[in-house]
Order: sequence, then C-alpha cells, then structure tokens
Amino acid sequence: MNLDSFKKLCIANILNGVSDGLRKYSNPSRVALLFAPGADDPVQIFDPQDLLFGHETVLEEIFVIHEDRWRQHIGEQIENQPKGYLIPQENLDLSGLIVFAGASSDFFYQVWFTEHHPDICSIKPTEKWLEQAACLLAHDYTSGNPPINCSDYVVKNYALQAIADYMVDERNSHLGYDTKIQIPTILDHILSISKTREEGSWARGHLFFTDPVNIDTIDFLTMFQRNERPVISNIKHIRKLLVSVERSNRKLVSDGNYVVGITLAPVPEYAIVADFRGDHGFLSLGTQKIASFCDGNFYSTTRENKLVELEELLLDSQLDIEAAGTLFSIVSGLIHKAGHSHYGSTVVIDMNEVPLVLSGHVLDPPLTLMDRDNYDLASAFMRIDGAVQITPDAKIRGFGCLLDGQSVTWENMARGARYNSALRFSATTSKVIVIVVSADRPISIIYNGIELNGISRWKPIYQYMPEILTLKEHLHGVQI
Repeated sequence: MNLDSFKKLCIANILNGVSDGLRKYSNPSRVALLFAPGADDPVQIFDPQDLLFGHETVLEEIFVIHEDRWRQHIGEQIENQPKGYLIPQENLDLSGLIVFAGASSDFFYQVWFTEHHPDICSIKPTEKWLEQAACLLAHDYTSGNPPINCSDYVVKNYALQAIADYMVDERNSHLGYDTKIQIPTILDHILSISKTREEGSWARGHLFFTDPVNIDTIDFLTMFQRNERPVISNIKHIRKLLVSVERSNRKLVSDGNYVVGITLAPVPEYAIVADFRGDHGFLSLGTQKIASFCDGNFYSTTRENKLVELEELLLDSQLDIEAAGTLFSIVSGLIHKAGHSHYGSTVVIDMNEVPLVLSGHVLDPPLTLMDRDNYDLASAFMRIDGAVQITPDAKIRGFGCLLDGQSVTWENMARGARYNSALRFSATTSKVIVIVVSADRPISIIYNGIELNGISRWKPIYQYMPEILTLKEHLHGVQI
C-alpha cells in the first residue's frame, strides 16, 4: 500500500466509524471532513454524502478568498506547541451542522462536520465525538503504519465515553477541581439500573450523584447510617431503593460510591442526574439535559419529535403566522400526548376552504381546541380507531374517520394498515396533511402521498469510496 492510499484509508475508516457510531446514538448521520495536513498543503475535502452541499459560499469565503489570513492565524496558534497537542479552533457557523475544528503542530488543521438533528438533547457529546475523531486522525495520519482499524472501532463505540468526556470537562471548568467521582463508571451503573426490573416494573424516580465534599451542603430528609450505606454498584439493591422516590419529588443522593440518603432539596449545580421514567430515562448535568437512555444504551434524542416538516408546511400555507403557530402548537401537543401514551392514532389537518366530508363521526358543531376540555376530549378521540379531522381554525370536526384511496406503488407493507391508508388517502386528496402516530412512537408526516420526514440523504458508503479533492476542485465542480 503506497503512502497516499494509506492516508486515504486512515481518513475513510475514521469517518465511517464516526458515521456508524452517530447513526446508533442519534439518527442516520452524514459526516464530512476539511483538512490541511501541513501548513503549506491545500485544503482538501472528503464529503462522500454531500453533507456540505449549500455551504460552499461560506467555505470559499474562509478558506479560499481569505486563505492567507486563515493560515497565518492557525500558524500563530500552533507555533512551538508540542506534537500531539490538539488546539480547538473557533467553529464554523454553518446552519444545520455540528462542527469541531482543531489544529496541531503535526497536523495543521482539520474540521469535522455532522448533522444537527432537531430532536437532540445536547450537541456537546457529539462535539466530543468529533474531537476524538480529530485526535485519532492526527495520530494515524502521521504515525506511518498504525493499526487503523482500532481507531474505527473507538469512534464507532464512543457514545458513553463522549458523554463522560463532556461531563468531566464541564465540571472541571466550573468547579475548579478534578472530579472526585468516576463518571464513566457512574454512567455504566445508570444503564444497569435502567435495565433492572423490580417485581416486573421498570425503574422510576430520580437519583443524582454529587462529590463527597458537597454532601454536607444537602438538606436530607433522612440519611443511611455510614457503615450501612448501600453500595452504588449493587444494582439490585439500588433498584429496590428507587421505589422510595418513585412518582414523587424525592431523590436518592449518591457520592459516587454509596447511596447516602434521600432529599427533597433541588439538585446541586453540576450534579449528575438520572431521571428514570420506566422503559426509558434522561441523563442531566444539573438542570442541563445531556442524553436519554433506553434498552441499555445512551441516545441523543429528546424522545420528542420536533415535527419540523409539519411546522414548515403550516408556515408555507395560506394561514397567517399566528394562526399557523397556534394550529401547530395544538396538533403537536396532541401528537406528543399520543406518543407518550403508546397508542396509535391519525390526525388529518384539512386545509380545504370547504372541509372534506369523511366517513366517520361528524361533530355538530365542531369543537374549538382552544378550550381545555375540548382539547382533552380530542385527545380521547385519538384513542378510537380512525382519524381525527382538524380544520385550520383549530377545531375538531370529526373522529373515527376512515381514510381510503387507490393503491400507490410506494406503499410499505411493513408499516401496517394505518400508515398505508394514510398514504393512499393523502396521494389522492388535495390540501390535507396527515400525521400518523404508531404505538411504538414513530411519527410520519404525509403530504401529497409522500412521507416528508421519512426522506434521508444518508446512505452507506462502504462499497464506493470517492476521491479526496482539494477544496478548490470541489468548489469548481470537479466530479468525484
């Protein structure tokens, strides 16, 4: 293998590893890289999935038009720095992307990009993920012949460590001392507790971890005797103790090694908080939500579908902004309530001037959803088989409505009758937005027979690896 092929393989393996890891942690995630290995090397781009499409103007402005200014700034920062020391740089402000930029004396400059999904708890672990990729690339690229598959494996399975790295750095920068608790171990314990049932029930309640030096500042309801405090690694015991704080404002308090007691006090700043909610839960640093957890793994999702496509459809409609905002707020609230309650349902937003006559229960008169009682009633109607029909003036016109239409070639038999009926109905009916909520939480927004939030530009790239171009070649349309 020649040197150029080896270096390309270094980049491709790490990029694939990052993409695979983020796909499991978030959603299918494209990844791209800009880099210049040496101070005089041209800026090169590796973007196999067109993630940077639409950002060419900004990239040209920074790296081509003002190239001398950019290179001089980086050169001044890395001068006399030891090898292997990566200096984070100011991130490029590119809409819809999470970015990490770094420079070092042995690898002049690199910028990693990935998608900023709308339902993400925090971008910080993902930034740490990209930073780790940058560190590994600088090492592999310049070391000659490392076991490059190791780097691929590291970034592919980096979720827990990315969260831990962010938490350690954040606590150190604000608390002013090295953490006294082992955060990766604590995160492992949280996942183990979340997978442990007690009398058939999943864990519920709050458990937070704070440094031993802060224990005396907490106002406890009660404390366990020092020599009998439950060890945090005794997962079955801790799961049983969570029953004492279930469905209440009480919280279990741990110093990282033991459960110290129970409190009603607010969570201390920068404490690590596990909020167990049955089959899932959330991890926070103080009041800042970092990630969710489910099925023994951490995820970036807030578990709240942002319904971005629905909001865009309503804002692009003939409704004024205030009416569109009100309708979106009402419908999204009903959708989220159905998702949390784990029941399937369908909502038809009928944008026609004269509402459609659907087969089902028609309400006379239609009920305004601005009224709290009517809103709760609409939520109950959504549990009944059939669709709920809502008009642009935020009124519910009918429920239990049957949707039908001619078969379309792009139906998905794996999605069931509710989804495919909505697809057929939308394909043959104008000016309707159909939202389908499955019992297992996926939400589909269908318009003109197309599932808008089902479109993804992510694609696997293992079988074909494009060439690495210079940025100037990329900007001038050289084909990959």
